Amino acid sequence: MGRAFEFRKARKMKRWSAMSKAFTRIGKDIVMAVKEGGPDPDSNAKLRAVIQNAKSVNMPKDNVERAIKRASDKNLGDFKVVLFEGYAPHGIAILVETATDNNTRTVANVRSYFNKCNGNMGTSGSVEFMFDHTCNFRIPAEGLDPEELELELIDFGAEEVFVDEDGILIYAPFENFGSIQKELESRGLEILSSGFERIPQVTKQLTEEQAADVEKLLEKIEEDDDVQNVYHTMQE
Repeated sequence: MGRAFEFRKARKMKRWSAMSKAFTRIGKDIVMAVKEGGPDPDSNAKLRAVIQNAKSVNMPKDNVERAIKRASDKNLGDFKVVLFEGYAPHGIAILVETATDNNTRTVANVRSYFNKCNGNMGTSGSVEFMFDHTCNFRIPAEGLDPEELELELIDFGAEEVFVDEDGILIYAPFENFGSIQKELESRGLEILSSGFERIPQVTKQLTEEQAADVEKLLEKIEEDDDVQNVYHTMQE
């Protein structure tokens, strides 16, 4: 198994356990998708993917429809994806993905978390290069041979295919999201969820006490409503 498998295994159930946080995140994803490609999921592949993710976390259909309708309002401000980079204590690199409608507020908040927990905000590009930007898809495993599927999807950019209790997971570089989504849909395969992740190229093992210092910072960052994802180089 490769790095994507180990990364998924380590992170499983650790992050995004709170349903309300997941709903907030998906609500912003819906706004960004509608603003970019319109409110019709049949013609907007990005919105189609977000709706699939909403179903995977049991977000009520009414919530999804309200979010789409709200996003269609031209007076509603747009959310922009902004990356923040820095270091936690003990040399752990941290990459923070946010979706914000007020960058000044978000910058101030994220900087305060680093400062309060003995970390340091970095400049753009200071740690991003330490992570591989990937896309992923989860589909039902029934009736499929993962090894055969992997061979077939290599031509569309897939790098890793493996099975866990949730189904078959497909990982590929970020830029191959569209081609894999299109191929899975053309085969009539149900996409249970999809998304993007940043996998650390190298991780660092810490003592239990050191890890607690890093977790303190991670928890503060993850509690912020503007934060969508947090990635780090600490071995889990």
